[in-house]
Amino acid sequence: MKFSPFLAAAALGLSTLALPAAASSEHVSVVSATPAAGSKVSGPKTVKLTFNQALPASAVGVSLVMTAMPGMPDHGEMLIRNFTQSWSADGRTLTLALRQPLRAGTYDVRWQATTNGHRMNGKVTFDVK
Repeated sequence: MKFSPFLAAAALGLSTLALPAAASSEHVSVVSATPAAGSKVSGPKTVKLTFNQALPASAVGVSLVMTAMPGMPDHGEMLIRNFTQSWSADGRTLTLALRQPLRAGTYDVRWQATTNGHRMNGKVTFDVK
């Protein structure tokens, strides 16, 4: 049985059309963060998370939590609420603009995202000097 060049070209075209759908169905992850995970920084006024794919703002939740404070060994978690959120034009970078710089301590940026019925989550931890 011989395949015609037309059928081969059509099959190649259909397989190429399927590639963007496959890319958008991969699991969401953070590919970079500012401040970076594990870093020690001085009084940041912005926190940024860049994801591996574009996301609708309605599919992402984020919280900023102070988990430790110098000189207070029994410091409980404290939710930080003094920020506004914005997204880059390509839908991949979420920026938290803080009204005041973060004070000395350890912080988690905790995120969750839902795409294609899958919920993923993670965190980025950094220290402020």
